[in-house]
Amino acid sequence: MSPTPIELRDIAKVVRRDVLTMLLEAGSGHAGGSLSSVDILVALYWGVMRVRPDRPSWEERDRLVLSKAHAAPALYAALARRGYFDVKDLLTFRKIRTKLQGFPDMHKTPGIDASVGSPGQGLSIANGIAMAAKRDGRQYRIYCLMGDGEAHEGQVWEAGMTAAHHKLDNVCAVIDRNRMMGDGGTEDIVALSPLQDKWRTFNWHVVEIDGHNVEQLTAAFSEAASVKGQPTVVIARTVKGKGVPFMENKAEWHDRKLTEDLYEEAMKALA
Repeated sequence: MSPTPIELRDIAKVVRRDVLTMLLEAGSGHAGGSLSSVDILVALYWGVMRVRPDRPSWEERDRLVLSKAHAAPALYAALARRGYFDVKDLLTFRKIRTKLQGFPDMHKTPGIDASVGSPGQGLSIANGIAMAAKRDGRQYRIYCLMGDGEAHEGQVWEAGMTAAHHKLDNVCAVIDRNRMMGDGGTEDIVALSPLQDKWRTFNWHVVEIDGHNVEQLTAAFSEAASVKGQPTVVIARTVKGKGVPFMENKAEWHDRKLTEDLYEEAMKALA
């Protein structure tokens, strides 16, 4: 039985606390974009995706490509809490010879479906996996979690055209629309709006929701699974640094060291 919305929100709070603990222990990492994506990942791994944590390589599993690779702490925490590996391993994040590298590595970490790093590449990878699924007659779905700043990369739109051309209805892109990048607001650097219209013009089915509302998230993914003949993009409106007041909507928390004092303040906010 799938968790209730209340249970999903409780899991998300635990995952956010894990993210902060990882970043404090590592002495580095990306807080803002990790925290904004937590509810998306929790909705997927607990409420939507067909996965078997005891069999990470199960061929019929749904796949996730973390195109916004800097949000690896959120993905690692979700995987650990879902049962892919010991939660204690989270404290090894970014350490020498750890399986939890700064960016996800599918050859080191159970549950990682694609090695990622440079922004903008994830949707192309998701397309390739989706084409293989179509060729092999597999029914699994591929989710690609992207940052909105990634849409400044031309490869994103090349991949968007490709997915629509090949009618990859087993692909669901999810845009973490927190409107912030390391250098400031996305609309100030290179405006993305109207983002929905751009994707519709590329012949994608578009759903826009509150990316912190687990009911809306699960409904959007259910809608995506029902669409035939075209890929779906879920534009999830989020808050960078969600859950920690001094981080929320602050571009400087894209990548900033967390001190002991700030860690304690953040953990109190998530109590």
